[in-house]
Amino acid sequence: MNPQDWLGLAYGLVVGVSLGLTGGGGSIFAVPLLIYGLGVETRTAIGLSLAAVGVTAGLGAALRLKAHEIEVLPGVIFALGGMSCAPLGVWLGRFIPPAVLLSIFALLMVFVGWRMWCGKAETEGALGPCVSRGGSRLGPGCHARLIGAGAVAGVLSGLFGIGGGFIIVPALLYVTGTSIHRAVATSLLAIFLISLAGVAANLLHRQAFPMPVSALFGAGGFVGMLLGGGVRTRLSGPALKKVFAAAMWVVGAWMLAKNWPAFTASASQWVDALPL
Repeated sequence: MNPQDWLGLAYGLVVGVSLGLTGGGGSIFAVPLLIYGLGVETRTAIGLSLAAVGVTAGLGAALRLKAHEIEVLPGVIFALGGMSCAPLGVWLGRFIPPAVLLSIFALLMVFVGWRMWCGKAETEGALGPCVSRGGSRLGPGCHARLIGAGAVAGVLSGLFGIGGGFIIVPALLYVTGTSIHRAVATSLLAIFLISLAGVAANLLHRQAFPMPVSALFGAGGFVGMLLGGGVRTRLSGPALKKVFAAAMWVVGAWMLAKNWPAFTASASQWVDALPL
């Protein structure tokens, strides 16, 4: 293999480890690594990120399902909201200049990282509005909460090429009252299903997935998922959240600095072109 192929494997490994650790951080790393590390065009990188993260999350979810770590019903309900709205995000992304899209993505990462860092630590067994463990009682109100949060995650997934784990994990923690480790495991199922809808929407828009970078990136992601999943069980819930938040700050700040000049120029042209 040439050096570019090895880079694809290595970057996929980073994404997989992060996804295994946090249930959502992998998708945050995927887009900047594809664009700035492998030179993939922005919209192609967004579609490829969805495909690679979706496949990696699906493999991880299969392993967690076998280990009985996934809250299946809340995960599927959440994913239904996301799958219905992911195509909307893909469609909206076609009208936003790449520099604007990446800068908004960076700001979102910084904000969510701050919320994760400052949020109260979740306690094992804390009860949420819907209790999903032992005597589950997922009523209409619970469904609405999960579907609503899933819809937001779906739009962001299609728009930015992310799995939406940074929304899925906190939402599952709040609604179901499950532990951080089970929420991370369940998020992998939701990410897989939502990503499927986003990839399908990209294919309908005739988005190509370049080879062999797609296969190598995905292969590295799978290996990383296994490594990250093994380390995850040895870390406390608060430690996972701190790692997740710090990673978002670093990558988000770097992307914002990288895109800010192009963002201001593109945003001005984009606003002037809008039919008012």
